[in-house]
Amino acid sequence: MPLTLLRNEIRVAWLGRTSTDDHQDPRQSAMRQLGNSRAALPESWVIVAHFYDVESGRLELDERGQGTDYAKYDLPIPRDGGVADLLAESSHPGRRFDVVICESVARVARRTFEGLSIERELENAGVPLFASNEPITLSGSRAQRILQRRINQSVAEYEVLNILEQSWGGMCTHVREGWNIGKPPYGYKAKTYRHPNPSKAERGQTKTRLEPDGAHAETVTQIALWRYHEGIGYGAIADRLNADPLKYPPPVAADGKRTRGAWGKMSVYEILRNPKYTGYQVFNRRASRSRNGKVNDPALWVWSPEPAHEPLIPKWMYDELSANRRKRRGSREGNALNVHPETLRTYLYRALLFCQCGRRMNGTVRHDATYYTCWPKNNNRGRPDKYSGHRKAEYIRQDDVMSAVSQFLAERIFGPERRAMLAADLSTVDEWEARQRDAERDRLRRVLADVARRQNTIMRQAQDGDPDDPFTRALRATYNDLEAERQAALSAVATLDAADDTAPTRPDAADVDLLDALPYLTGNLSDAPEPLLRKLFEAVSLTVRITDDGDHVTINVRLPADTMPEIISIAETINSTAVARKTADHSVSSACADAVNAPSRDRSCTTHSGRC
Repeated sequence: MPLTLLRNEIRVAWLGRTSTDDHQDPRQSAMRQLGNSRAALPESWVIVAHFYDVESGRLELDERGQGTDYAKYDLPIPRDGGVADLLAESSHPGRRFDVVICESVARVARRTFEGLSIERELENAGVPLFASNEPITLSGSRAQRILQRRINQSVAEYEVLNILEQSWGGMCTHVREGWNIGKPPYGYKAKTYRHPNPSKAERGQTKTRLEPDGAHAETVTQIALWRYHEGIGYGAIADRLNADPLKYPPPVAADGKRTRGAWGKMSVYEILRNPKYTGYQVFNRRASRSRNGKVNDPALWVWSPEPAHEPLIPKWMYDELSANRRKRRGSREGNALNVHPETLRTYLYRALLFCQCGRRMNGTVRHDATYYTCWPKNNNRGRPDKYSGHRKAEYIRQDDVMSAVSQFLAERIFGPERRAMLAADLSTVDEWEARQRDAERDRLRRVLADVARRQNTIMRQAQDGDPDDPFTRALRATYNDLEAERQAALSAVATLDAADDTAPTRPDAADVDLLDALPYLTGNLSDAPEPLLRKLFEAVSLTVRITDDGDHVTINVRLPADTMPEIISIAETINSTAVARKTADHSVSSACADAVNAPSRDRSCTTHSGRC
């Protein structure tokens, strides 16, 4: 012990810490700690300084004592600082105290390492640390005091870890049963249920599940459809949403301060990556405490075993969107010039042309000709198994693609025979597979109903039986077999639903009317300016995919009803541009003819000048 402790009057600094108000009442806790510390002091010891914080005891040492939460609780205790201020003053030669006292070492820190660090720093400064629940002696065995201190520190860390583990288990069980945690995500609202525990229900406690929230839910589904079917970027989706805020209401931030009243790219991105929209309850997506809200690895997410609420995005679509998001990471949307100062050109089919492997093809120029290439080895070094059956490089000329796309759009979308060609195509569509899927789906639904009935019967019999009885064990095994059959039937139904979503559907009269509303193209589409062509391709969601080892391409377009005015406007602009070009060409031809028929001197001058 320092020699100063042998004097009659000892100056004491009190160290306190309380958790935030979601775990206890900071005001009452601080007053109790101070009272217990004061009662344990010898008669000649006087508290002359008060250091306390309102924060978690599991914080890192460099994060301790930095908060300001204490100010909002109006504590009736004068504050000289926090634990960081205590450590700083303890090393000062003019410090105001000789020893430090706390209610227990758990109030110093909840983890042993941080507690030992604080204790060691005080010890190096010649300031002993005492606790009210430990003997305060100036003599006797130091080893005994250290043993008791270390036991108390171990118990404090055990208690907090044990509470965290129990709380974690309760949260996981809560989620696996389909209950929601926190604020409902955009598109859902909370539906309140009476708490299943009768004692908690009597105290008015409730639980909540998610249910669709009107226009907000429809907006989430529309975002997923735009992203999946049209492949447009987050910024383009945000622009479409902001064009009609009444139909697509923008999100509102939880605290209200960050609300922008408009859609942004991050808002769209967060919706498309949230797995709760698949109907499952998901927990532990973010490390809200340990890593400042960073997204955890999906392997650490806690999922409910079955859908717990109505899905707004099908699970299979969410999985494909997630896979495509990783594949398209770092890729630029649109066809504008790259921001790099040395960028000189754009590519007409950028982000629209796909290789048969599924990768987007990159534009390049060789010998004054534009090509699109797919070279997977360049982006998969060290992974020879990726695209193992792929050619070393796949090439296609832009001229060839332009010829195929121009013919397709001119004949089937903007041509006078488009309706007849559509009717001829529809006459070859065989709906036998769709009928077979419907029949198989009905059979599986009957199987599911029968399995559910048999499981309920087994559950009633098993409830009345002895758990160790062989008959009860056999019932349990039969129930498990039925559960496996039920899961297989559900998987088969999901496969059929996915096949329905990808299979072509027969257009109705309203779809054909959309096709008739488009104007006819009067000129060659390949002669139109590149900016107009790019606008047209984006408006009709054009995609071109190479098939059959590069010998053929598959062209897909979509004609959404809400974008028809834009498509019509672009087509009419292309027509007017073609008419203007023909008029200009005709004027040049007339000037050339007049010059040739002019007198000899004018003719020779005009010919040599090369004006024609």
